[in-house]
Amino acid sequence: MTADTHSVLVVTKDSNFSSLAGAFLVPPLFEARVIGDFNEARRLVAERVYNIVLVDYSEGEGVDFATDISESLSTILLLTPQTLYEEISYRVEGYGIITVASPVDQFVLYSSLKTAIAVQYKVQMLQSQTTKLKNKMEEIRVVNRAKMLLMQTLKMTEQEAHRYVEKEAMDRGLKKTAVAEEVIRTYG
Repeated sequence: MTADTHSVLVVTKDSNFSSLAGAFLVPPLFEARVIGDFNEARRLVAERVYNIVLVDYSEGEGVDFATDISESLSTILLLTPQTLYEEISYRVEGYGIITVASPVDQFVLYSSLKTAIAVQYKVQMLQSQTTKLKNKMEEIRVVNRAKMLLMQTLKMTEQEAHRYVEKEAMDRGLKKTAVAEEVIRTYG
């Protein structure tokens, strides 16, 4: 899958909706898989991350499926009957699920998918930022532990310990975490 290809899992028991979705979920923009079995869909979602999961209501089974997989990184679009739209939308919006009233025409469905793509880009950006922040926090934690060991063992001040870790890293061409881990192995 390239950066411009979006993986889509369509879960529906409705052959008309399968045909509608299949009409425009075509390569190279989309890599689509259409499936009618919700248990099989659960297995597929557990095995890999789809950018977008498009779920048909299917007499309520789709709502349960969508909420079950809502912790995945997929953007979930749930097609619900117009008569139940408000009730279901209210129930699932806290899970981050986007609801679309059905029956839906091709233009509305395509627009909803474009919205889901935009949301997916935002999710990926936020996930990247979260990973960077977690890594930075881990680095700070390791360096602080090393500084504390230097202060306790070698009676350095906090500034001296900080300077030691930074200077060693610079002199040896290492990351501060590598130097801090050496300090922890030596004095910890």
